[in-house]
Amino acid sequence: MGIERKIIVGHWSDANVQERIASWMRTAIGVMESSHIRVLRIGDNMRDVAVTEGDKVEAEIKFGWEIDAYNVTDIAEYVDAVKKSEINDLTDLYYEQYGVVLEGRKPAEFRKHVEVQAGIEIGFRRFLEEHNYHAIVTNFQMLGGLKQLPGLAIQRLMAEGYGFGAEGDWKTAAMVRLMKIMTTGIKNAKGTSFFEDYTYHLPAGNEAILQSHMLEICPTVAAEKPVMKVQFLSMGQREDPARLVFTSKPGRGVACSLVDLGHRFRLIVNEVECLPQDTPMPKLPVATALWKPMPNLITGAEAWILAGGAHHTAFSYDLTAEQMGDWAAAMGIECVYIDEATTIRNFRNELRWNDASF
Repeated sequence: MGIERKIIVGHWSDANVQERIASWMRTAIGVMESSHIRVLRIGDNMRDVAVTEGDKVEAEIKFGWEIDAYNVTDIAEYVDAVKKSEINDLTDLYYEQYGVVLEGRKPAEFRKHVEVQAGIEIGFRRFLEEHNYHAIVTNFQMLGGLKQLPGLAIQRLMAEGYGFGAEGDWKTAAMVRLMKIMTTGIKNAKGTSFFEDYTYHLPAGNEAILQSHMLEICPTVAAEKPVMKVQFLSMGQREDPARLVFTSKPGRGVACSLVDLGHRFRLIVNEVECLPQDTPMPKLPVATALWKPMPNLITGAEAWILAGGAHHTAFSYDLTAEQMGDWAAAMGIECVYIDEATTIRNFRNELRWNDASF
């Protein structure tokens, strides 16, 4: 009949069988909830960055997502309407929950920058709730009347379970939301976040990729208590934005990139290992992760490029490659895995076979 299904063999009382069924149930949640995901795009796609775009109509058909665009002025009105007392209360909460690193700034001036993010968080959340959206996309080229590029505000919204994609990347925003839904209720969950490949670390035998973004990494992946910083940011041409800074937990996870090949979608799933970060980076005031893609950076990066992987990823410590592959199968799209068994020769052949199959 050609109906996609999951096959698990064994006796129902076997602990391994029960674990596999439980794992699949999280994928089933993702399949069911995918059709409910609604993405709020503030502005449009970033200019000259086609990989963050895609066929929204086909995405709605395949995944059930709704992907809507609003002018930034529509959301800025909600931010401007936030009461001063509400901003003060939320800013006080920030100071209770996070550390503060002034780095020479006067405390009063520092707080004013933080208050801007508090107003953005409250305004954005109200818009998301009133219009029933579950993921949000921003673009530093389209900020309108916003005083800062949303940073700390987006980080906190992601920590609540909202998806996020930068530079108009609605595909990654929806995937982050999907993966957060799939990880809901996991005991001692380590976190799920939006990430971007920042730079390669290339000492022989210890190659890795530094992951970060301008501001917007979810604090659920933090290894330590995040601190607030206010630093200059050239992108967006607005005042210096406040953001949470931290390093990520060590441990295994999956990095996923959903790409539009023009006539179909492909999900790329790379198993990665986040490494301890022992090198201080005082001139990089953003949240970071340092991970080794499986099987190693040299093979992993080559395979990623061959598959058309994007610079943005939806990452989770708490999901497996099998779970994400099962979701892709249920959606009727291609999924390719980059893991410890990957070789470039076999991977090239797999891509060719998949092209013929799909």
